[in-house]
Amino acid sequence: MRKRKFKPGDWVKLKGKSDTPKMEVIKYVPKKQPLFGCGHPNTYLECVFYKNGERFSPILHQSRLLKLNHTGGIFKT
Repeated sequence: MRKRKFKPGDWVKLKGKSDTPKMEVIKYVPKKQPLFGCGHPNTYLECVFYKNGERFSPILHQSRLLKLNHTGGIFKT
């Protein structure tokens, strides 16, 4: 069993890219492998971010994300 790196409510962004949006972690989700069929419940995260008023919720592997220390809202004022 793999260790969970993030908790729901944590703020993250993609590694290696400076122009990626700030996202909030929603939950861990199991993702099935196409060939084997077995899921990994502790490695994939559902995150949420908003762009131009539209909601996006990608599912990303936890090793592709960095935790942000600066937290705050996801809306621009």
